[in-house]
Amino acid sequence: MSEATMVAAAPVADPSLSYNDSVAGAVVGTWADDTDQALFVAPDKLLALLTHLRDAEQYDLLSSVTCVDYSAYKGKARAGVAERFDVVYHLYSTKKGGGPVRLHVRVPDDDTVPSATGVYPGANLQEREVYDLFGITFAGHPNLRRVLTWEGFNGHPLRKDWQEAYFDEETKPFKNRHPAGSYQWQEDKLPWGDNNTYPAGWDPDSWEEPVSYVPVSQAPHRGFGELDTQSIVINLGPHHPSTHGVFRMLTRMEGETILALEPEMGYLHRNHEKIGERNTWLMNMPFTDRLDYINSMSNNLGYALAVEKLLNIEVPERAQYIRVIMAELTRFINHTWSIGFILNDLGALQTPALYAIEEREMILDLFEEVSGARLMCNYMRFGGVVRDLTPGWEERAKYLVHDRLPRALDQLDELLSGNEIVKARGRGVGYLSAQDLIALSVTGPMIRAAGVPYDIRKAEPYCIYDRFDFDIPTLAESDIYARYYIRLLEARESIKILQQALRDIPPGQINAYASATLSQGFGTIMGGKGGYTFRPVEGEAYARVEAPKGELGYYVVSDNKTNAYRYHVRSPSYINLNALGPMSVGYKIADAVVILGAIDIVLGEVDR
Repeated sequence: MSEATMVAAAPVADPSLSYNDSVAGAVVGTWADDTDQALFVAPDKLLALLTHLRDAEQYDLLSSVTCVDYSAYKGKARAGVAERFDVVYHLYSTKKGGGPVRLHVRVPDDDTVPSATGVYPGANLQEREVYDLFGITFAGHPNLRRVLTWEGFNGHPLRKDWQEAYFDEETKPFKNRHPAGSYQWQEDKLPWGDNNTYPAGWDPDSWEEPVSYVPVSQAPHRGFGELDTQSIVINLGPHHPSTHGVFRMLTRMEGETILALEPEMGYLHRNHEKIGERNTWLMNMPFTDRLDYINSMSNNLGYALAVEKLLNIEVPERAQYIRVIMAELTRFINHTWSIGFILNDLGALQTPALYAIEEREMILDLFEEVSGARLMCNYMRFGGVVRDLTPGWEERAKYLVHDRLPRALDQLDELLSGNEIVKARGRGVGYLSAQDLIALSVTGPMIRAAGVPYDIRKAEPYCIYDRFDFDIPTLAESDIYARYYIRLLEARESIKILQQALRDIPPGQINAYASATLSQGFGTIMGGKGGYTFRPVEGEAYARVEAPKGELGYYVVSDNKTNAYRYHVRSPSYINLNALGPMSVGYKIADAVVILGAIDIVLGEVDR
């Protein structure tokens, strides 16, 4: 075995550390003790420890797998550590609830880490992302290939030594733009045609595109009587209305039956996380709007919570209520919109979606009133929200949550739930067991439609969700119909939370603007001190919210600088696609369209 393929060597273990009494020598140290403490794990003990955590400790959900390149780290805590990379794991228990077990595996350059897919199949897409963007090889991965960039892409974009075309500087604000302002466009400096970099020895004129990956059959070949047919490969997308954006499903078919299906994404990839590491901490807030652009308020909230962990900021009471109100209005928008598009995929073109859109527009009116925007709200700030509610806003919101929104849900329920086509096309189609969904790292309405009462707002409460009386609806069927109906039930619970929040919100300063240079607004809608730039303590933090599509998590690493050293988004739209293939095998090609629609993805969040 060459040095390039050797598994990273194991450091010396401390028997007093967690889990070493169960898996001897597994844990070799700790990291980020002052923020979110993580355990350093010996690479050769990783799979044994993961198996123990899953089977003996009930950590059945591998939520997040990512990586950090520490080659440019300026903090003091990393002193003396030779390994360049850390592969980072966050594990949770859907049975016990509570916080995570955080694991780091140190990896020298060009070494290999054992793949976790044999223990947690949900590591599949996440390990492929780490391989693609960092170049870490996972030994034993069943399908290790690039996922967000294309085969033949030059380099690994999230490595600290990788530079994009038109590279300016490592971090913002760029000195040639601020404060001097004497900026000249890079395009004006370079001759057209020379704005690409190619690998050494690679000739774009002679290059031939490799043969597209074709999934291996996941089901046995079947003949039809005397007629013996051959399977064929059919592409759905990337330019097809059924794929909800620029997304491709590679399917192997026998007749109209799906034998295998692989999701192919990355067509909208813009290296969101690299941009986030160039930006200052605050600059990232409007970029989160553009992930799941249906749910910008939830995106803002998750990122704010992660950075607030590092800053140790206490959010004022009124701002906590405003955050919950915005998040639950967002959930209502998402679920009604999702129901409309599931019906679109079933063939009820536009009519159900247009029935749901009227109330959505009224909610967006409220968003626009406080944030200035309807979709890209950029409303949350570290410590609170950017503006207080305007006069009369609460009364208009109360009208919606007590009158219009419940009536809209009643109407959708009456018109759709008993429809014979919805029942015929939805019941028993796209089934996957709760155990398989959790093993694939699926979260959100998908697992609650399989009977798993797991909701982060209850399992690990954030903001002030523990003050509200609401239920976690579950359905046992785990099919398309259940995934449709669970969203209707969850929207009703959101209305219950909204009614309580609007009733109990404490008074505060009206029309206050949380400025970084003026004192007005702080104390009622903002905590902490003003400032466009700040230096969080050295360490790391992971914060997650129950976003409408599932667990939305933000993993951030600080080296006590004004820019995030590492910024990672745990995207539910992306990770829930682990289940698309298993849910589609054995069903018809027409069913695959609805199975995808019932996952409820947004490509801005998938591709990042």
